[in-house]
Amino acid sequence: MNKTKIEWVKNPDGTSGYTWNPITGCLNHTNGLCNGGGFPCYAYKLANGRLRQRYLANENVAGNETMTYPRHIECMADPFYPRFWEERLFDPINWSRYGGSTIGHPKGIFVCDMGELFGDWIPQEWQDRIFTIIKSCVQHRFYLLTKQPQNLIKWSPFPSNCWVGVTVTEPFPKNTPLAYLAKVEASIKFISFEPLLKWTQGITNQLVMSLEKAGVDWVIIGAQTKPTVYPKNTWVWEIEQACEKAGIPVFEKNNLYPAGFRHLLRQELPRLKEGNNDH
Repeated sequence: MNKTKIEWVKNPDGTSGYTWNPITGCLNHTNGLCNGGGFPCYAYKLANGRLRQRYLANENVAGNETMTYPRHIECMADPFYPRFWEERLFDPINWSRYGGSTIGHPKGIFVCDMGELFGDWIPQEWQDRIFTIIKSCVQHRFYLLTKQPQNLIKWSPFPSNCWVGVTVTEPFPKNTPLAYLAKVEASIKFISFEPLLKWTQGITNQLVMSLEKAGVDWVIIGAQTKPTVYPKNTWVWEIEQACEKAGIPVFEKNNLYPAGFRHLLRQELPRLKEGNNDH
């Protein structure tokens, strides 16, 4: 488990939070999302870069028991193929290893930022073990973010210490991310518009209704990085206007702003609504 520079991952006291990766790897990049959908994934880059040899050394890949031998060899050779890290599973419990003043000191923990926890390809046994740890660490706040929102319903209602979010990169028709989120019970539900790659002007009222129907408590907006692609200020403004009408606080990531951009947007934003899991 590591201290993170991800700006919106906060401990309950407002200090910088942590990431926890008992699962790494993802197959979103093969089905039209992420790398295959037109924008690079930082986790994919790291897995195929400086973390490559470390990942390849872990032979606990998804489907290991049922793969044919050629398929097993193929997956073992892919550092971003989903892997389970047994030695990391109890990190939130063994807090003293990470400099916590006490094992029970409340922290904010982003789960599987280097993979996709809710992918169809993830063995349910892995997911069950992770949620067992989450339920046992009621003092901590766990951030869950997915590009597979259709699978969230399997875990609803979520433990009260989970903040559950979906990634949205462009305007959404019916029965996509917000429609799936509407079916989920969680103490905090959020949308991450990062990277915001496309938008359709003039949908403020539709967005307000969709956000309210989904019960969204929080919205994050960010740009694509490496290479940097900024969303148009008019896109961001419309999302912010919709959130203001719906009474939803907005977190603008620092990467949203090229030179001369910040002054075009509201800077005084509502305070983040606190969930009932904070102590």
